[in-house]
Amino acid sequence: MSLANHLEELQRKHGDIEREIDEALLHPSVDDLEIANLKRRKLAIKDEIEKLKAHPTKH
Repeated sequence: MSLANHLEELQRKHGDIEREIDEALLHPSVDDLEIANLKRRKLAIKDEIEKLKAHPTKH
């Protein structure tokens, strides 16, 4: 998988998780822990995207 394709996939996943969080926040029955886990996953993906953009030849 090329770097550009990998970045696109990570950005897609980031957007998907963002939509999941938005949807979960609309439902008061959703556990706060679940929302926190989604936010952690989203942040981890964002960190990976930034790392790849900063050092594209290391991956």
